Amino acid sequence: MNPSAQGWIKKLLLEVSENDAFLNVEDTYFYDALRGCGFIYGNNLDVILAVVDKKDFTEEEISKTNLLLALLYTHHNANTNTNFVDSAIDFYSSINELKISFLQGLLGGKKSSEKLEKIIHKRTQIDANALTKNFKYFIINALLYLDVLAYSEFLKKASISIDYLRNLEASIEAIIMNVLNSKSFKNKYDESLIKLFESSLRYHDSKALGYKSAITNITSHLEKNYILDLACMATWTDKKIDKNEQRFLVTLGTDLNISKDRIRESISSVNLFYSVNKDNIALLSSKNIVQSFYTNSSNMVSKLISRNRKRLYRELLDSKELMVLLTQSTVRDLSQDEQKKVQEQLLDIFKSIPSLAIFMLPGGALLLPLVIKFIPKLLPSAFDENRIDD
Repeated sequence: MNPSAQGWIKKLLLEVSENDAFLNVEDTYFYDALRGCGFIYGNNLDVILAVVDKKDFTEEEISKTNLLLALLYTHHNANTNTNFVDSAIDFYSSINELKISFLQGLLGGKKSSEKLEKIIHKRTQIDANALTKNFKYFIINALLYLDVLAYSEFLKKASISIDYLRNLEASIEAIIMNVLNSKSFKNKYDESLIKLFESSLRYHDSKALGYKSAITNITSHLEKNYILDLACMATWTDKKIDKNEQRFLVTLGTDLNISKDRIRESISSVNLFYSVNKDNIALLSSKNIVQSFYTNSSNMVSKLISRNRKRLYRELLDSKELMVLLTQSTVRDLSQDEQKKVQEQLLDIFKSIPSLAIFMLPGGALLLPLVIKFIPKLLPSAFDENRIDD
């Protein structure tokens, strides 16, 4: 399954039909699994409960997969006779009628899994500017669980109330902004998070709520757990939760009628998740933005090479001069003329492989040195005596 290719939802649903035990777990267990893989925090590092093998998925592809699986779980446990794909499209159509602009132009015509793919892609799509993408990804996708909560409400009533969405979002805004603004010292990550959180809200014209009113609006146990975990995430952006912040989280949990054990568990969970994965999370990484861009580009090239391994190798075999230069590049530095030949011939090959068309776009040639770095792994080991298998 490739979440970036047409037909991925149909393929995923087929795979789920053969491994559907996750659909019958208790809702808090499923929620905790979403949190454990990073979906609740907006940093999807794994597919929930390993329902499918994440293989070489990008983080955005994992996000799409987890959102679809969360919606599917919600539909399965709503005791409804509606078709899942049709129901999900109806849900997003209802949201669109409430002036949610991101779906405009996608909801006309016949319902199908392909249409739902376009909706999910648009819902998780991030700014194409690679230098700002990391920061925007963090908070926009941290709010994806709102879709799951709203979908649950939609299934209960066969419609979605604008008041429900406005009140839930306004409550989240009031509580999380209270957390962020209460910090005595705000570093650049806190400032970025505040701006990005505000920009990701659907209803910018909503009337600001006070803390007590916000607490009153949070009624279900999943809404309460989600608010608490978002608050924990917000306090951890400076890479620690100090005593004052812990006291605030305990007060928040108590006001939400969450047990002390659950409060401690939420604090422990965010500490564990970010401590283990902080180097892989752009907002918390110590890397500067250029290093982050290079790392993301390197990961992208690696995945593209891996996905097109067999076809690319066949194309390389047909280009004898390129093959010779690539094998020589493993033992010596190529001259400028040789490097130019390699780049020109690689671009010719990429023209024949649609998924590598990104390298044909303006600026795509800047990534070619990364391509050359990964290609030697495709070659027979005899060409590289120093090769060490990962």
